[in-house]
Formats: sequence, C-alpha cells, structure tokens
Amino acid sequence: MRVTARIWVDAYLLRLRLLNIPAFVVSHGNDLAGSVLVKLNTLDGQARVFTRRFDFLKDARVWDVLAEGDEASVDASIAAQRRMDPDLWFIEVEDRAGRHLLDDPGLAEG
Repeated sequence: MRVTARIWVDAYLLRLRLLNIPAFVVSHGNDLAGSVLVKLNTLDGQARVFTRRFDFLKDARVWDVLAEGDEASVDASIAAQRRMDPDLWFIEVEDRAGRHLLDDPGLAEG
C-alpha cells in the first residue's frame, strides 16, 4: 500500500521535530500524490535539495541530490521544478550539522 504524500510529509516533519531539527512546508502540494522536494539549508550560505525517484534495480524509492551549492542556485533549481509541477511539496530543513534524516529507515517509502 502506498502512503499518501500528506501522510509522508506529516510523518517526516514529526521525526524532524522529535530531534529538534527545524523544518517547515514552503509549498503544500497535492495531498494524495504530490512529489516532494526537501531542501537542506545548512545556514552557511550552502544548501542541497533532494528529490525522490524509483530505482528499478533496487525496486525501491531512493533520495537523490537534485542540486547543491550556494543557496541562491539551489533556490533557482527549486523554482524551476515548481514551475514544471504546481502540485509539488517543498519542505525546507535547517540544520548546521547537515541532518535531514532521509537516509533513515522508512523515509524512502511512500
């Protein structure tokens, strides 16, 4: 059974909150099937944005880096994605240590 985008986002934000990692929804996408972008802002002018894709070799969803570097160029990449997909969820995580939890078990599903 596939988890809806809204349930996945809510669970992700809760996991972050439990570890005192600030995060917020910048753009609310389609509750049922919206794609999700996660921007990791390390608060030093640098950022990285992750997107999910299906890896046919692993038969699983995986997180890939869509863009990384200075925050302005990462934001430009996100803006381009949002223009192509208005139902896109966009979550920003702020953590100086670079924690995003996307490698944790359970977060690739959904």
